[in-house]
Amino acid sequence: MRIHVLQHEKFETEAAIGYWAAKKKFPVTRTLLFKDEPLPDMGSFDLLCIMGGGMNIYEEDKFPFLKPEKEFLKAAIAANKKILGICLGAQLLADAFGARVKKNPQKEIGWFPVHLTKQAGQSIFFKKVPGTFHAFHWHGDTFDLPADAVHCASSPACTNQIFTFGNRICAIQFHLEMTWPNIKAIATQCADEIIPGEYIQTAEIITEQRLYQSYSPVLLGIMEQICDTFQKIP
Repeated sequence: MRIHVLQHEKFETEAAIGYWAAKKKFPVTRTLLFKDEPLPDMGSFDLLCIMGGGMNIYEEDKFPFLKPEKEFLKAAIAANKKILGICLGAQLLADAFGARVKKNPQKEIGWFPVHLTKQAGQSIFFKKVPGTFHAFHWHGDTFDLPADAVHCASSPACTNQIFTFGNRICAIQFHLEMTWPNIKAIATQCADEIIPGEYIQTAEIITEQRLYQSYSPVLLGIMEQICDTFQKIP
């Protein structure tokens, strides 16, 4: 399976997805959008992974690559591609389906619980996932659910945490893919966002390695399960 990554920030890489691909000996290519690299040919990949980023999807004037990326995602959906969107990537997918992306009532930054919905059992991606687990979050926006999408997860701060569309598209607001270096990097690069808030933890908590060691086995296990599911889809 050929994997292509759309990367918006230097520090928001495919991380655990890349480790999974290496284990499977699957090739990974990347478009570094922050370097204005060109988008790939639609026939050059089997799974498209859209990563996170500090920009908002409606900041096209500040980040010109967003406009062609949005058109590319619409084309990828029309081409029936397998697509995984994470954080900003999930919001871009929602937008590509015509759903609204907006400010969430609360910023959600740090380690907070996620709860699967009853509908998650309809999705091939979440059949063996715990009903509740702590995930790593870093977002201020959220998305409305696209028409015909399956709502798969929520958190106390954010109603729409995951949606799936058919058996080929999975959009996740929080971060399953981040490994310890990614978490330390985002905490440094986006430190100005760590301000007092009900769902914003301190930098000390966010970068507490014991928390990562406690929560990451489940998170990375879910990430691997999702990747395995994509591999099985024809």
